[in-house]
Amino acid sequence: MIKGVNHQVVEVNDTACEYFERIIFFVKPEYSFVSEGKIRERAGRIANSTTLPPPTKKSDKAKLFDFLKMAAAALTGAVICAVAMHFLG
Repeated sequence: MIKGVNHQVVEVNDTACEYFERIIFFVKPEYSFVSEGKIRERAGRIANSTTLPPPTKKSDKAKLFDFLKMAAAALTGAVICAVAMHFLG
């Protein structure tokens, strides 16, 4: 909910980001004297600089490879431990 009626608002519709349809900026009252073009240009720069690429999901193949690496590391550790216990025990 927005309280008050004396807000200068800039709406950016071209966000260059698939997550957001539009971004709404509320201009601080002390900057209300700045030209509309300058404020829109600044809002556009901020909107374009904050877009991030969508997070990548690991494929099933990559998940399987990660699991196999972990299993190999655990097996290697178990073998080293067994050999050490054999010679030390």
